Amino acid sequence: MLQEETTYYESLNDGRRVFYRGELVPNVVTHPVLGKAIHHAAVDFRMAHDPKYHDLAVVDGLNPYSRYYHKPQSTADLKQRRDLIAEGTRLGGTVVPLIHEIGTDALFGLMEATYALDRSQGTHYYPRVQQFWENARDNDWALAVAQTDVKGDRSRRPAEQPNPDAYVHIVRRSDEGIWVRGTKVHTSVAINAQWLIVLPTREMRAGDADYAVAFVVPINTPGLTLIASPYLGQPLNPREHPLSAHHKMVETVTYFDDVFVPWDFVFLAGESAAAGTLAKAFVEFHRFTAVSYKLPLLDALLGTASLLARYNGVHRARHIQAALSDLVIYAMTVRALLDNAADRGEAIEPGLFRPHIPLVNLAKYHFAQGLHQAFHHVQDIAGGLLVTPPAAEDWDHPELSPLLETAFSGQNVTGADRMRAIYLASDLVASDLAAYHLVLAVHAEGSIEAERMTIVRGFNWTLAEDEARRLAGIDRHTIDEGVSS
Repeated sequence: MLQEETTYYESLNDGRRVFYRGELVPNVVTHPVLGKAIHHAAVDFRMAHDPKYHDLAVVDGLNPYSRYYHKPQSTADLKQRRDLIAEGTRLGGTVVPLIHEIGTDALFGLMEATYALDRSQGTHYYPRVQQFWENARDNDWALAVAQTDVKGDRSRRPAEQPNPDAYVHIVRRSDEGIWVRGTKVHTSVAINAQWLIVLPTREMRAGDADYAVAFVVPINTPGLTLIASPYLGQPLNPREHPLSAHHKMVETVTYFDDVFVPWDFVFLAGESAAAGTLAKAFVEFHRFTAVSYKLPLLDALLGTASLLARYNGVHRARHIQAALSDLVIYAMTVRALLDNAADRGEAIEPGLFRPHIPLVNLAKYHFAQGLHQAFHHVQDIAGGLLVTPPAAEDWDHPELSPLLETAFSGQNVTGADRMRAIYLASDLVASDLAAYHLVLAVHAEGSIEAERMTIVRGFNWTLAEDEARRLAGIDRHTIDEGVSS
């Protein structure tokens, strides 16, 4: 079943406990700030019901369902998923909708990790994950994922924290289920999801068993409180902010106060050794999603830089050509790495196709390392008007408008169009939205250091050293014996 946009909106008025700027929100859909994020995310449902996007967004059959829920089986499946994520983000003004993307990444990671755990330890988590996936697919549910814990004193392990609630953990068990307590942060789209998947944020040791927990709950479950971030919450003029006036995502501090989870919705409960495996299984699917939703931002940066170079009459200047070339090389490299991660993906149990782990991390790393410089190039090309433009209302004033039109018109461009391009560039690289994108590049979907470590671990050092020995004429066994002695 494909969920209707109106049904989605109605489902969110369910008594969920959401706070915004210290006030309990009675209805998130009608809230002036949170409602904008909800309408933004609903692009997923609009696409699924739009004939223009049907082939991209829907898997046909007796019971059509969202392609987000399709288990990737091949390179082609990964690339279709990439295209769907990118198109949804393009329609979302460079902001990813995320209400299907992140949750299905988590489900694929859960399938991989719990299948292996069940086989090695005789647990029975995988059938629960499979059943929830089927229900979510058949109902086209909107999903959020809470993974990052507040962590408290980061020099200490979860079980060593002075505040035991610094990590979400099990506080009680019964024949019916478990009760959990603790706090997660950076939880994207929780205020406008229908279900919340909770995952471990790190590897755990034997003493951390109560913190090795994964589960899913409805957003309106008793004891769950969402404290919404106000970032990007101010009213914005849509002409001056053509992207961020319409599009936003909301993150929350997510507090679990003795939340009850029935066993059917528990996917990990105390198996410490599996916590890190599960965290990594999710993030390798999610980093593929991450780079997929970065592509529209790269396209927007390129197009805006080129357009303003022409409007400003500097597109033939040598340093501008160099900046545009850098932007093209950066964007093409990210896209090529993502494509190669899909091309070199691998089939894994239980019947999934996973992107190539080092390459998808390399794509994410390259994007993150290059975005600040890319913003610099656009800022350089656009000029100081990024932060000193006249207001949109000035263009509507009968006396000021002709003056501004004369002042800002150029060869083959009206002053009004040139200013619209400036407003777009400002929203992209000199606004709160710009800062949001920059911080996401550094921290979202895992840190730059985490990506670096994954890339290095995936490199074949043995092969490289063997080649160096061959070139140097060193016998491997001789040198190994000498080192060991």
